[in-house]
Amino acid sequence: MDSIVIHGGLPLRGKVAVSGAKNAALPILAATLLASGRHLIHNVPAVQDVKTISKLLTTLGARVTELGGGDVEVDTTGVERFQAPYELVKTMRASVLVLGPLLGRLGKARVSLPGGCAIGARPIDQHLKGLQALGARVELKGGDVSVSGRKLKGTHVYLDMPTVTGTANIMMAAVLAEGETVIDNAACEPEVETLAAALNAMGAGIKGAGTDRIEITGVRTLHGSEFTVIPDRIEAGTLLVAGAISGGEVHVTRCVPENLKAVTAKLREAGLPVEEGDREMRVTGSRPLRAVDIKTAPHPGFATDMQAQLMALMSVSEGVSVITETVFENRFMHVAELKRMGADISVVGNTARVKGVARLSGAPVMATDLRASASLVLAGLVAEGETTVSRVYHLDRGYEGLEKKLAALGARIWRLK
Repeated sequence: MDSIVIHGGLPLRGKVAVSGAKNAALPILAATLLASGRHLIHNVPAVQDVKTISKLLTTLGARVTELGGGDVEVDTTGVERFQAPYELVKTMRASVLVLGPLLGRLGKARVSLPGGCAIGARPIDQHLKGLQALGARVELKGGDVSVSGRKLKGTHVYLDMPTVTGTANIMMAAVLAEGETVIDNAACEPEVETLAAALNAMGAGIKGAGTDRIEITGVRTLHGSEFTVIPDRIEAGTLLVAGAISGGEVHVTRCVPENLKAVTAKLREAGLPVEEGDREMRVTGSRPLRAVDIKTAPHPGFATDMQAQLMALMSVSEGVSVITETVFENRFMHVAELKRMGADISVVGNTARVKGVARLSGAPVMATDLRASASLVLAGLVAEGETTVSRVYHLDRGYEGLEKKLAALGARIWRLK
């Protein structure tokens, strides 16, 4: 099992490009199931989750071809199968994203209840609520969820909470439903907005994506398309924190500053100069860092996927930071590992109290989920001595060659196989 070794203490300097967004690529790849034909998708990140959903699409009858340079072609002409097997779904919760497209195209779908990172329950009740409102029949049996309905009809769906994958699944099913569908209290994340743009490129009629009210006019058929995945805002934020925590100067390119406003606001509040340009950002590390309070929230609030990375930064700040997690109930598993490195953190319920320390010490630590693994790598960049992060398969699910990008910026970091 791979691990990553870091010798901390070096300030990172230089320019680094952001890869395509994993959380945007996955629903776009799933959406190709809606339209028979060839789809060309650009800027697809080479991460494990993309490999997993590509295997899933192949299992369903699609042909997925990696063309190189982040280009992926998906030929969905031969899609006839409608069951997503447990062997694939158990490794990645986003596999549930095929539910809506298969229902829309084939009139039925069967998907094992999802797995993925152990950061909370993350139920799919809102997905099923929306699909039922469109006229689908839902059955839960043997660990699988089955949905069926040949003639979906447009409807009004109010989500009890703004779930990203739930919004995506309902939106994908609704594009081929008869009539108008409105999703209220929809997720506003950029990944939802870019999925809508990809569906519109296939011939769908979607308005309002990126707001909490999405309006969908059903169409009879969709067609093959060409689309480019947006840059990964979480990777961009992680790289900014890498520059900040190391006390260096990192220039992040091929990013969308607009999608990182909550993160950059907290970095500036902590005393870090952040410059923004056209698809680029620059952070300059400075000391002392000021402790800031953070509360996660759906977009445009502070992303839960950046909470662990900011906690690593706050662990070497001056003062006390209070970090409140409101999205996932079990997303503080990295705390125990940061404490092994000398961080002073206490947790009560969904709130962590982080008292900054003068230094962290290298130690063997274990990744527990995708973003937790990133936080441990970041802590290793500033820690004295050697840090070994094990179980980095979590990291590989969502970051494309993170250790290589950090090494190119001057970090002493390498992978052990």
